[in-house]
Amino acid sequence: MALKPEGKGLFSGKRVLVTGGTGSFGHQIVDRLLKEGPAEIRIFSRDEDKQVRMSEEYGMARHYPKNASMNFVIGDVRNPSRVREVMRGIDIVFHAAALKQVPLCEYYVWEAVQTNIMGAENVIQAAVEEGVEKVIAISTDKAVKPVNAMGMSKAIQEKLFTAANFHTASEGTVFACVRYGNVVGSRGSVIPLFKRQIESGGPVTITDPEMTRFILTLSEAIDLVFHAVATGVGGEVFVLKIPAALVADIAQVMVESLAPGRGIPIQTIGIRPGEKIHEVLISEAESVRTIEEGSTYTILPQIDIAETRASHRRGAQVAFREYKSDTAPRLSKEEIASILSRTGWLGL
Repeated sequence: MALKPEGKGLFSGKRVLVTGGTGSFGHQIVDRLLKEGPAEIRIFSRDEDKQVRMSEEYGMARHYPKNASMNFVIGDVRNPSRVREVMRGIDIVFHAAALKQVPLCEYYVWEAVQTNIMGAENVIQAAVEEGVEKVIAISTDKAVKPVNAMGMSKAIQEKLFTAANFHTASEGTVFACVRYGNVVGSRGSVIPLFKRQIESGGPVTITDPEMTRFILTLSEAIDLVFHAVATGVGGEVFVLKIPAALVADIAQVMVESLAPGRGIPIQTIGIRPGEKIHEVLISEAESVRTIEEGSTYTILPQIDIAETRASHRRGAQVAFREYKSDTAPRLSKEEIASILSRTGWLGL
């Protein structure tokens, strides 16, 4: 069941900040926001090359870093004074800045902590001080029962965003999170990797033939964050109902579609540092405070926030104990092919 697109009227005349705004998510959300008539989209990131290339994609040319409603700002969420500066005059924040490569975070744990935890706290403090209306943080299934540094740091980030509503309730800023699985074709996902491996003649490498992952498109991810803006009261974690797929099936579909008859092998290379075989979007500890609302699940905060509890009182308690990628609805190879075709990944 698809999530009804939100957005009409939500962002009209608003000033919106996207941290980590030059990534895959940033590109997609800027595309959607431009249709909603915001007064300004402020794109905050630390990579000037990505900023220049993204500005060129939107036809800014020599007008970079600012033109019409688009404003590119260089900086790092690790720097509290810079975050405070970029937050001035902002109404809504999408916090997507993160270190998210699982193996890399295993080797550079402190770097993950500085960006994913300390950076998140800088965003929270600046948002409160500047009187921002709503802040939505982008989280991941790896934050549930985390076994790696990336997931652990994102789990703490979720806790920070929940607690911010309790400690700053009188200030009026609403903090909430969205949590989802692997976004089709996002940077660092297996799909671009598989395509590069196929183009170079293989082999296509998978880590374990039984590995499963939750799958959604970038468009669905944006639908979820818009839903969080529209319905978030404070402290919720919003989860979209999405299917899962065998990673091996994704590899096979891509090989068969992009290189039919070429005999490109699929090779199992073993688990990378920090990887799980299966991911969890909602744990058994969370399911007792999770409600079903149409196409989403809403995880209510452990900290009792009366306004949040009252706002979601009509939601039905979920029946499952755990929402896990090996037991979630499984995509067939035909369905995987349809998603990859629709999102442009089955063309060379």
